[in-house]
Parts: sequence; structure tokens; C-alpha cells
Amino acid sequence: MGSMSIWHWLVVGLVILLLFGKGKISDLMGDMAKGIKSFKKGMSDDDAEDSKTVEHRSDETVNSTKEKASKS
Repeated sequence: MGSMSIWHWLVVGLVILLLFGKGKISDLMGDMAKGIKSFKKGMSDDDAEDSKTVEHRSDETVNSTKEKASKS
């Protein structure tokens, strides 16, 4: 009774397959894959926005430094 044997896992898998059906499980996996892809795309979009913000701020710093130097 300590660990689950292969027969226990086969019975559990069969019950899950009977409850949800083959089509529902594949649809669920497809939806999960779409969610992961959109999450990765969102993360890469955030990284791209962050790098643009850093570049923009560094340009402002360079411009303000040049203006201060020209005023002196």
C-alpha cells in the first residue's frame, strides 16, 4: 500500500479518459499550449518595451548633458 503500482496508474488514467473523453483532453492541451504561447509573447513584448524605455531615457540623459555643456 506504500506506493502506486503501474496497475493503479492505468486504472486512474482509464477513469480520467472515460470522464473527460479523448477530445476534451486534446482540446485542453491545445488551449494550454495557446496560453503558454501568448504568455511568452507578452513577456517578450514587455522586454521590448523596457529596452525601448531604457534607450529613450539614455538619449534624454545624453541630450541634457550636451545642453548643460553647451550652456557652460
